[in-house]
Amino acid sequence: MGELVYKQIADDLKKRIFAGQFRDMRLPDERTLARTYEVSLSSVKRALTKMEHAGIIFKKRGSGTYINPLYIKNESIFNYEGSNLGVTDNFQMNGKKPRIKVLSFEVIPPTEELQQELFLMPHDFVYKIVRLRLFDEEPFMIETGYIPIKIVQDLNQTIIEGSIFNYLEESRNLSVTKSFLSIFAEPSNPEDRQLLHLQDNEPVGIMEGIFFLDNGTPFEYSHMRFHYKYLKFNTFVSVQ
Repeated sequence: MGELVYKQIADDLKKRIFAGQFRDMRLPDERTLARTYEVSLSSVKRALTKMEHAGIIFKKRGSGTYINPLYIKNESIFNYEGSNLGVTDNFQMNGKKPRIKVLSFEVIPPTEELQQELFLMPHDFVYKIVRLRLFDEEPFMIETGYIPIKIVQDLNQTIIEGSIFNYLEESRNLSVTKSFLSIFAEPSNPEDRQLLHLQDNEPVGIMEGIFFLDNGTPFEYSHMRFHYKYLKFNTFVSVQ
């Protein structure tokens, strides 16, 4: 398992936590976990540190390691790990990964706004990709992305039905590692209500921003419209 040992331990512990296997909201001690997973103590410590930084657990000095009840109550679908910020690999809910339905795929000239956001010239055409994200059959997000053709020239229907970021990493050795995002809410529109199964009086969550390659190049402007019940973020604040 190599360097991924600690990640596999953390993932398994998280699954066990949500399955209710720790009724007293307390994890076994580190040595017990090391024996259970048949790994080194350092791998267990690294897994627990990862979980602590994510706010899943907390340690009480001299008492043990406890599960954060608010994390369980407000599980977020945003679980960014690995080498890129792709939605396909990083959005999960109760172990379910999203699937994709492509709604439209076309090439368009950039608007003035896109020219500013992606540092484009008027002749720098972009892909406009609209996709519906679902957990099994339940839709949770309408995603509209704009990607400059000069960065990646060979996108097609098959590629956009999967992870575009993973394709970029595997074919070009480029990773999307940074983003600037704005998050807010607004009244849902008719398309939101149709695609996300919202009622007339229910809002939609918005997340929009720019994703950057690891070399600093703006790669995509994305506008994501969420079913409001999925727009949850967890953060852990520590004052040093």
